[in-house]
Amino acid sequence: MKWKKIGRILVLDHRPKNLKEVLSRFDVDSIVKINKIHGRMREPEIEVLYGGTTETTHKENGCFYSLDLSKVMWSKGNTNERMRISKLVGDGEIVLDMFAGIGYFSIPIALHSNPKKVISIEINPNSFKYLKKNIILNKVQDIVEPRLGDCGELVKDLSVNRVIMGYVKTTHHYLNSAISLLNDGGILHYHETVPDKLINTRPIKRIKKIAKDREVKLLNIQNIKKYAPGVSHVVLDVKIENFKS
Repeated sequence: MKWKKIGRILVLDHRPKNLKEVLSRFDVDSIVKINKIHGRMREPEIEVLYGGTTETTHKENGCFYSLDLSKVMWSKGNTNERMRISKLVGDGEIVLDMFAGIGYFSIPIALHSNPKKVISIEINPNSFKYLKKNIILNKVQDIVEPRLGDCGELVKDLSVNRVIMGYVKTTHHYLNSAISLLNDGGILHYHETVPDKLINTRPIKRIKKIAKDREVKLLNIQNIKKYAPGVSHVVLDVKIENFKS
């Protein structure tokens, strides 16, 4: 049985044969099964197997996340990546989190780094509600600025040191917006689900195509997890400089 515990809620990948046996192993308020994650809003479709509440507070890497699993998603597989990014952010940086969700990346950056500002954009009103709640819960109101809406439209007034694109499937559609906002020497963290045989070619080609005459330096390719057979979720850390030498 595959499972993950999020706050006081146990999430299973399938309905157990013996629910009482599961309850004897875990001290939780609810047990749920997530069937699907839908569309651009990343909205979950869940089945409650035990208990009534789907809202909880989860602690990870010293950060607190309030969320409702019937309304917003939680990716346990990205735990290390969220902490890795927070350790890379330099003092005084302005960071743009383009797909902020409930603050998956924004909160640890604000708590474990020393940025000047983190601008967190989220299009799903339910996720945005918890993003604002988590900013207060972690006492980072003076650092994190939440914005509700499409990150392709709300970023035109920005100039930033680092952009986090923590979303997959259609992330490449937003590369133009992300790269156009980066200062000279700015860092892009670009997420993509890609066939394993194309990991070293397709993502960086997409970035270079959008960057046009700007210099693109690949710093790192981080393999996050298997997404499907023969397909991986990867993150590229890329430095974008103003002109090719």
